[in-house]
Amino acid sequence: MTDYLVTYEQAEDGSWSARTPDMPVYAVGSSHAEAEAEIRSALSVHLEVLNDQGQAPPVSHHVAGTVSV
Repeated sequence: MTDYLVTYEQAEDGSWSARTPDMPVYAVGSSHAEAEAEIRSALSVHLEVLNDQGQAPPVSHHVAGTVSV
């Protein structure tokens, strides 16, 4: 199992989007939890497609953090 960085953003209407910089995968949900479930599913499908095509899963090169100013 590989961990991939996922970023979440809340829209003005309260919905959430999720994406990962390691793959062309994007998901939305009406809540943070829904967006998280959707991105997990989308990542799984994308990785299955890569596997079916004989391609290796991408290596994650991203980390996240915060900076206080």
